[in-house]
Amino acid sequence: MTRYDAVYYKKGDMVYISHLDLMTLFRRAIRRSSLPFVLTKGFTPRVKISAPMALKLGRESESEEMSLWLEDDISEKEITEKINAELPEGIGLVKVIKRSS
Repeated sequence: MTRYDAVYYKKGDMVYISHLDLMTLFRRAIRRSSLPFVLTKGFTPRVKISAPMALKLGRESESEEMSLWLEDDISEKEITEKINAELPEGIGLVKVIKRSS
């Protein structure tokens, strides 16, 4: 299992999406991207992601942070391309960095 830290942007009409809906959006994009994602443990397993700070509704940002976990070691460029292909206009990954264990 490998942890990746990602920086994403949120702008345009997507500033009106709530933090919980944003996390659902990223989970769905990761599932659709065919990346080997890690599921959380528990009664309702979900794609394991974490966003430490919630951006206020209606605010644009160019550098929000989140973490995601994958089963395999994959290049940062491939992760960025695959997830961005599944995200709507107004939200996208800027960069992904592999976190050292």
